[in-house]
Amino acid sequence: MPELPEVETVRRGLQPVMEGAKILVAEARRPDLRFPFQPDFVARLKGQVVTGLGRRAKYLMADLASGDVLLMHLGMSGSFRVIKPDNDVQPGEFHYPKGKDSAHDHVLFRMSSGADIVFNDPRRFGYMKVIARNALDEEPLLRGLGPEPLGNEFDAAMLARSCAGKTTSLKAALLDQRVVAGLGNIYVCEALHRSHLSPRRIAATLSTKSGQRKGVAGGEPTDHAKRLVGAIHTVLNDAIKAGGSSLRDHRQTSGELGYFQHSFKVYDREGEKCTTPRCGGIIKRFVQNGRSTFWCPKCQK
Repeated sequence: MPELPEVETVRRGLQPVMEGAKILVAEARRPDLRFPFQPDFVARLKGQVVTGLGRRAKYLMADLASGDVLLMHLGMSGSFRVIKPDNDVQPGEFHYPKGKDSAHDHVLFRMSSGADIVFNDPRRFGYMKVIARNALDEEPLLRGLGPEPLGNEFDAAMLARSCAGKTTSLKAALLDQRVVAGLGNIYVCEALHRSHLSPRRIAATLSTKSGQRKGVAGGEPTDHAKRLVGAIHTVLNDAIKAGGSSLRDHRQTSGELGYFQHSFKVYDREGEKCTTPRCGGIIKRFVQNGRSTFWCPKCQK
């Protein structure tokens, strides 16, 4: 499933043709994706100006002039394709041919910017929903999400507070969207390796017990927490610059693949040598909470 860097890459690809433009035509070409479309889905979109295009965790959020918000989730195989009349953009070596699987083009937005935006989803695990902005706090899909890992609020102190007293593994805590929003299996594996922390480490070790005795709520952040937050920032920013990671379905709106998979340190590198200087360890894989975990037992403690 696309993670934060992939969704942010899509947002940046859609922003120039969506933001400030009017939705002239909205088409839902089937009654449902993962969930049924609302009966008034098309009516609430047609004729509306997109005043802003943001992201919350793994969700794209288009603000509309009406006060509604179009919430969009890519699911496992969803992707957006931007089609311009002049078609003069050269998408590069990994061009994704337009129309090759048009049977899975389920939603279309024709924008006043001159672009058609097509949502393609072969597995139909993606979904869209129109929500009144003043009802977002009560929206079940968004309620309870933790802080954005690239936001100003997310730091070592916040992560330590969230993990204080947790007896679950550190990897399980990071995948909990209530602790931090938008992280998934790939980037958690990568961040843990870069911070030299074991995915099996108990999450509570990010918070000091001495801090709790001093009356600090949740304790003070350990050096482990500080290293981990720094690694999360680095991994996500590097992945966004590379256009995300393309393993199966993710492509940018231009049709290009992301490139960050070429920078993986541990993910999908089972049996290869660890890239940490002077480590010499071998990358191992094991199943943790139903997901493949890749790590170096020698340098991740």
